Order: sequence, then structure tokens, then C-alpha cells
Amino acid sequence: MGKKNRIEVIDLFDLGVAHRTGCYVLQEEELTIIETGPSPSVPYIRQGLHKLGYTLEDVKHIIVTHIHLDHAGGVGLLLRECPNANVIVHEKGARHLIDPKRLVAGARAVYGEQFQELFEPIIPVPEDRIVIKREGDTLKIGDECTLAFWDTPGHSNHHLAIYDPVSHGIFSGDTVGIRYEQLVKEGVAFYLPSTSPNQFNPTAMLDAINRMKALNLDVLYFGHYGYTENSKEAFKQIEMWLPIFVDEAKEVHQEGGNYGILRDRLLNEVQVYLQSKGIDESHPVYGLIQLDITVSSMGLMEYAMKAASA
Repeated sequence: MGKKNRIEVIDLFDLGVAHRTGCYVLQEEELTIIETGPSPSVPYIRQGLHKLGYTLEDVKHIIVTHIHLDHAGGVGLLLRECPNANVIVHEKGARHLIDPKRLVAGARAVYGEQFQELFEPIIPVPEDRIVIKREGDTLKIGDECTLAFWDTPGHSNHHLAIYDPVSHGIFSGDTVGIRYEQLVKEGVAFYLPSTSPNQFNPTAMLDAINRMKALNLDVLYFGHYGYTENSKEAFKQIEMWLPIFVDEAKEVHQEGGNYGILRDRLLNEVQVYLQSKGIDESHPVYGLIQLDITVSSMGLMEYAMKAASA
């Protein structure tokens, strides 16, 4: 991974779960963090930086891959304690950080009564603290490190991936799906697509993945959770599951079903797959997978509806 311990991950305990969402700390001349998680995760960032020997005043750049609340919901709250930092975001996401009303409404629709506990407070980001990055833009954070920004739609239209030349790695946000750290100790590397509402586009997602594959990366960093030095396996699994997700969604839509039916079908397929790898049905990872597949099913059904009417 390049310089020893140059990049550290802080566990944000998103949803109250360990190894769910991570904040990456790039220890360069200009201290940079990627992803904040939701507002309840901000204390973990403070504690994590302290353990690494930093304070929030040391942070120069806060990068969010996209503005979904599990990745960027805490950025406004965190920024209040980072007087020397700016916030880097995709051009299509900036206005929603400045005025998060629509972002909040969308998350409430998905998470319902759990919204307040999981995400509050949502603090607007002052416009003069925002830096927009587009396809091909760069950011020099150290003498030997200039980050490069990619426009990577598929999961959302306001999604950035960030290439780090030192580790020859990419911070992929949700474009390459979810990595289940909970299964690593079982000797199972497992990845699923993240197809949450409402801008999921499988073609764009595969296009972005193909761009990443062409680099023959040494490291792939996930928003959920951690990193792998075997990016080929991650890409392979996402490319396997993505058409299964889409085909099942189209079939359920044609049958007049809803996202709950789709969730149950996909969860069953995933359980069969994991049980073939020796993961017993009592393993706690299934609770997390069920949540992920529930949200992904909502996005898949929206996509299937749009595809049918196109």
C-alpha cells in the first residue's frame, strides 16, 4: 500500500455496526480524509485522528465520494470543528450539501422512523467552504502525491472516485459495491453491488468498473468497508451479481411484485451462495446483508420501472 501506514481507516460504526463504513486518513503534507459517514460518526473521526496524533484543526481536505448520508451526512457537523479544511465534492452534489432538504427527504423515505437516530443532525455546508472536482481534476496533497478525480456514475450521478498514485489505488465509494469485512476472518472475500435509489444505472456502473480494471490496481478502497489488494476478485464478483440483481428486478416488476419480493429472492440467492462457501445461516453478517439488499432492492425496482417505460 505504498508508504507504511500512510493510509489509515477509521471505523465510523455507522448504524452502530463495526466495520460497516470507514473514513480514510491520508497522512500527507496536507492531511486529507475521505468520507465522513453520518453525523453520529463524527466523534469516531475525532477519536481516530487523536490516536494517529492529529486534531481536527490539522485537517486540510475533506473529500466525499458522493453525498448519500452514510458517506457525507456528517460533513457539515465535522466541518464546524475543522477550521482549516474545505469540502471536496462532485459538481452535481455540491448544492445538496449547501441546502440538504432534498437529501434529507430522500433518506427519510428510505429509512423511515430510523432516520433521526441514524443521521441527525444534518448541517448545511457553507458555500465558501466547498471545492468542486470534476472528471480529470487533481489535488496535490504532498510532494509525492497528487490525487486524481474520476466522474464515476452508476451508483449515483454525483459520484467521484479518487485515484491515489502512491498506493496505485482507487477510493471507489459505492461504485464497486460493498465489501463484507465481517467474512474476512472466515476466509471468504465477498462483495455485492450497491444499487440504492434513485440514480442506479448498471451500464454506467460497469463502465466505471471497466475503467478501474484497466489500471490493474494494487489496492481498491471501499466506503463499506476496508480495502483489498485483490481488486480482480472484487470486480469479478460485482460483475457476477449485477446482472442477477437487474434480471431479478425486471422479472419481479413484470410480475407486478414489489421491492419486498425482490429482496427476499435476492437474499435467498445470496444465502445459498454463502452457505456453499461454508457461511452458516446463523452468521450475523446476514443481518447486514439483508439491510443492504433491502435498500438495493428499492433502487433496482425504480430502475426496472424506468427501463420498462423507456
